Amino acid sequence: MTRVLVTGGTGYLATRLIADLLRGGAEATTTIRSAEREGAVREAVRRGGADDAGLRFVVASLTAADGWAEAAAGAEEVHHVASPMIQTTDPDEVVGPARDGALHALRAARDAGARRVVLTSSFAAVGYSPKPVRDYDESDWTDPETPGLPAYPRSKAVAERAAWDFVEREGGGLELVVLNPTWIAGPTLTAEARSSLQLFTAMLGGRMAAAPRQRFGVVDVRDVAAMHLAAMRTPEAAGRRYLLLADGGTTTWLGVAQVLHDRLGPLADRVPTTEAPGDEPSPLTIRNARAKRELGFAPRPAADTLVETVESMRDLGMLGSP
Repeated sequence: MTRVLVTGGTGYLATRLIADLLRGGAEATTTIRSAEREGAVREAVRRGGADDAGLRFVVASLTAADGWAEAAAGAEEVHHVASPMIQTTDPDEVVGPARDGALHALRAARDAGARRVVLTSSFAAVGYSPKPVRDYDESDWTDPETPGLPAYPRSKAVAERAAWDFVEREGGGLELVVLNPTWIAGPTLTAEARSSLQLFTAMLGGRMAAAPRQRFGVVDVRDVAAMHLAAMRTPEAAGRRYLLLADGGTTTWLGVAQVLHDRLGPLADRVPTTEAPGDEPSPLTIRNARAKRELGFAPRPAADTLVETVESMRDLGMLGSP
């Protein structure tokens, strides 16, 4: 039975990953910021069809060293998923915690003798610095010093760079694989509208009067969890990063709204039908060929992911009355 640590157990992706690991027979530990959150995580994991009886919890913070050694004790594999997801204009609120959390997880994994860490980074660490043609693969990096760069992409770029630097200088043989998903959507196991789910509630609740002019990629949370498992078991993935994008190219917020309107009927009556004033976003290409070739990535269609996100939120009572 493989012993595994998943950080950030309350999260949208982490609950899905923990459920997958438990169903596969792993012995799992997860970190949470407060012991009060244990019950919600257990409920989410059970929604994912897993037996949570053997799931162990350790309280640990991204910003402090306490708890990390206990969490990683005995772990053969570590999935570092935790990272701050708050809306702020102050980089200090997210950059330091994202970087420090990655280093705490990596240091604990190394000291525990784990063989590999799979870290959830983001397309935000790849494609948020200007290029003449917006065509991105894993060789691209977001420069944290890009003028006007928002706090979140800066935090992801800084944290991922720090992770690679740590493994190179202090890893002691610890292997690192990084996943760089685009915007994560898909059915939720948690009953709280956090991270990307908040955008669905805003759109469906009529609080997004006009769709922002932005082009981006989408990937299913179930596929990201599956790629965590694939990245952990694929020997040649060590030292690699992988962009994750659903098939069908990139989309816009108006495109998301149109899919929901076409597929969900009255449930999506209040989604925006126009775009906010501004320039049309330039074309955006995100390459997912490496993940397909090396990890067997077989992404779900983005439209299905968007629709099934909303259906899961409806079924959990997260959308209120129709």
